[in-house]
Amino acid sequence: MNTKEDDAIIKGQSMVIKHLQSFLIGVAIRCAIELKIVDIINNQGVPLTLTQIAHEINSPTLNLDGLSRLMRFLVRKQIIDEVHKPECIESLYALNYCSKWLIQDERNSLAPFAMMTTDPILYSPLVNFKQSIVEGSTTFMKTYGVEMWDIYLKEPRVSRILNEAMACFTRITMDAILSSYDFHGVKGILVDIGGGIGTAINDIVINYPHIKGINFDLPHVISDAPTYEGVTHVEGDMFKAIPPANSYFIKLVLHNWGDDKCVEILKNCRDSIIEKTGRVIIVDIILNPEEDGVFDDTHYDFDLVMLASCNIGGRERTEIEWKTILEAAGFHHYKVFKIPAVVSIIEAYLD
Repeated sequence: MNTKEDDAIIKGQSMVIKHLQSFLIGVAIRCAIELKIVDIINNQGVPLTLTQIAHEINSPTLNLDGLSRLMRFLVRKQIIDEVHKPECIESLYALNYCSKWLIQDERNSLAPFAMMTTDPILYSPLVNFKQSIVEGSTTFMKTYGVEMWDIYLKEPRVSRILNEAMACFTRITMDAILSSYDFHGVKGILVDIGGGIGTAINDIVINYPHIKGINFDLPHVISDAPTYEGVTHVEGDMFKAIPPANSYFIKLVLHNWGDDKCVEILKNCRDSIIEKTGRVIIVDIILNPEEDGVFDDTHYDFDLVMLASCNIGGRERTEIEWKTILEAAGFHHYKVFKIPAVVSIIEAYLD
């Protein structure tokens, strides 16, 4: 027998099994959040034993064996650390750089994002992937008869989960953007297209008060937006008309749409831009097939989510694909800024 080939065959088997069961990581993280395990450890400020964690969960019917096995799984997946001290009979459990992102009371927490991605209403349509690919449309349409955005409008609970997840993701992303990108070159009016309730443009204006911010989104979104100093909320449809401005900011919007729709949005920016020296600042994912950065593998996960959940044509794009869209819309010059986040910044110019 060929030992190398045997090893490769066994490794292939283990990879298939590992990938098929990878969904359990999300399930375990969701369970840990719901049981507040991470918050319990964080609130005490020191590593805790299983008995101490169980006491804080405070359930008269708690399955201690089940909790022990959950903690063992989280340790194995490097989500929580296990600490052994000679003076302690029981092992201690401590937070690490992974689990610290799951603290629910922190400003920058991925707990809401975890709850959204593992929510049954959002997760179950993925079993219809084959039907979606063979017949077209999205998994949501195949499962519920409506698109994902319609579900958000009809289901307040799901809408709340989405809003909380997007808010947490925006906070994390904006911290990375503001630490890496200089907005001093942006003059006059900056419009955040599809800016939701205005979290991003407010962060920009707070840090760069010389900018006049406009938060632009659909009427039902703007109606829930709070008041921010230096930011004006404007309702409208980005496919029809966009407020005139010196520059535009588009964060995680274009990946929801196919190329034709992206070109349509960017052409509306081109037609509404006040001065030819203005810019469009696109914050989105850039696929890097030849790279293996800390987020590059995650980019392909997001691309499959876009295929399953968003409008027909929604996708993550390579730099070449972004360039094609930009040139079709009349933006023939651009720069790419890598930042410490899932996304990158594409700064596009007319001239």
